[in-house]
Amino acid sequence: MPNVQVFDPALCCSSGVCGTDVDQALVTFSADVDWAKQQGLLIERFNLAQQPMVFVANAAVKGLLERSGEAALPITLVDGELAFAGRYPTRADLVRWLGNPAPTEVAVVAEPAAAKSGGCCSGGACC
Repeated sequence: MPNVQVFDPALCCSSGVCGTDVDQALVTFSADVDWAKQQGLLIERFNLAQQPMVFVANAAVKGLLERSGEAALPITLVDGELAFAGRYPTRADLVRWLGNPAPTEVAVVAEPAAAKSGGCCSGGACC
């Protein structure tokens, strides 16, 4: 199972889901992280406002911030390698990292014509 690390911009709290003007992207990502953790994915989140030294200590994150500035945040590393910069992973990304195929649509099977008309015995002619 891969190790996912998310380096958030400066947030008011660990999830960023608080206050009166909540960013919907943070709400969605926070729910997706909770779901992925329940599925067994190891995800660590680091908040620039609360854990700046973690950003400095990681060479990949430090280098990206030096080149692109805070616009690169959030930064996502998977097993230490850059996966995303400037956006949060989607639930489909988390599913892929869990090693499960993306959810697929359930095929709709057409109902046989005989069932729609009441079966093969409708109209008094039974088989």
